[in-house]
Amino acid sequence: MRELWTCHLGEVEYREAVALQERLRGRVQAGELPDLLLLLEHPPVYTLGRRSEPGELPARSDIDVVETERGGKLTYHGPGQLVGYPIMHVPNVRAFVETMERALIDAIRAAGVPAGTREGRELTGVWVEDRKLASIGIHVSRRVSMHGFAVNVENDLDPFGSVIACGLPDVKMTSLQAEGSPEGIECFRKRAAYAFAQAFERRQRIVTPTRIGAFERVAA
Repeated sequence: MRELWTCHLGEVEYREAVALQERLRGRVQAGELPDLLLLLEHPPVYTLGRRSEPGELPARSDIDVVETERGGKLTYHGPGQLVGYPIMHVPNVRAFVETMERALIDAIRAAGVPAGTREGRELTGVWVEDRKLASIGIHVSRRVSMHGFAVNVENDLDPFGSVIACGLPDVKMTSLQAEGSPEGIECFRKRAAYAFAQAFERRQRIVTPTRIGAFERVAA
């Protein structure tokens, strides 16, 4: 069974996390590192996917905004939300996303919330009835992914209320906490990492940021 190196990075600024993913993806593509799963949180930020449209953001906001190359539309990241960035070989994009959905559903159900999926490309992610709990958006280059998923665990949901989240004007975002789960982000992070490795039939190996050179400074 192949390994999946899993690394917890703590809180990382969004642009720094994108640059890190790009560096690590190059090393995975070159065969210098095996497939990786980065787990982290972000300071408050709105991110725009490739299919984002004008009008999804409020006219004024104190929250940072970043455009990205990932699929999907606008979403919000903030402390208390678990973000996962798989940097993995992807033979089939649709199957990869569906496996990611299945992994998150397994983890969320184990945390006591009856989650599932909904039909339709625009409804990709994990839902509790008509409430969205986890978002997914990836970018694949030379058959290796970056970006990934975000699960609302115990984060503030108010920033979703002033935007058109996921391109769905009527969507209601929810979290494990809002759905009554007692599970905090530290516990859920471990649960999600295990479920992710199981879904992709990998042996999880937990590594430090130093092991993958996560915060090495790149010379200008």
